[in-house]
Amino acid sequence: MARKTRASAKLVKEPQKLRYQAVHDLVLQLIAERGLKPGDKLPSATELVKLSGVSLISVRHALDKLENAGRIRRHQGIGTFVARERIVSEPSRSGELLQTLTGEGTGPALATEVLHIGVGLPSASVAKTLGLETGQPVWEVVRRRSVGARPAILEQAILPLSLVPALDEAKLTAGESLYRFLADQYGLRDERTEQFFEVVKPDATESEFLKLTGRDQVVRIRGVSCSAAGVAFDCWRQTYRASDFVFYMAGSGDRQLLQLPATGDWAVRPLFPASQGRGRG
Repeated sequence: MARKTRASAKLVKEPQKLRYQAVHDLVLQLIAERGLKPGDKLPSATELVKLSGVSLISVRHALDKLENAGRIRRHQGIGTFVARERIVSEPSRSGELLQTLTGEGTGPALATEVLHIGVGLPSASVAKTLGLETGQPVWEVVRRRSVGARPAILEQAILPLSLVPALDEAKLTAGESLYRFLADQYGLRDERTEQFFEVVKPDATESEFLKLTGRDQVVRIRGVSCSAAGVAFDCWRQTYRASDFVFYMAGSGDRQLLQLPATGDWAVRPLFPASQGRGRG
């Protein structure tokens, strides 16, 4: 028989509270009372029904809310666990990805894996955004960032060969910053960024490389990086696990949202076989 806690006893005193909300609060109280840490297992849905005295439907509704908020993680056939703390991201900040992320102390340690580096022809949307004529080639760089062993961010960068004639694939594979390379090698610095945010279900590629389930959502950010002279040199897309991050925007007069038509088909048709590499950074 499931043992009573101060949290479960409190449910009796608050009959006016929505049932799923009462279970939601019960789970948070259990975490606090028992001193549970990220990765610790929580009571099953059946056990929560006994503890709370509400229906299984209400318990599942509460668990859905908690998972969407990033407080718990559920693994089918294994159980429900306390989730790790969310990473705070400030995507409006210019520069390297790590500079946009903050956490406790110095922020998260990211591992970088290069999934694809190749040359191709951009879609009409990308060509228009970068100010390219038909047939002008671009680089496409796709990388995956992980926190610990957990895939967290999928990145795509599209760069005109007219501005970036060569990339140092060894440095990128070793996890070094693409933006630092562009600034040092070609004087291309991210002085202004236009961005478009959306919270959506992941596509097939995002699901595969971020190891997502059908319940997961992602925060997808598409943007264009411009130099001080207003030259667009990078169409980029970053996809984040929605349950792992909190986002905020700092006010700035030189940042604006992309117009919707410019965020359509951001694809690249390969011209040559892609090179691949793996690295950490």
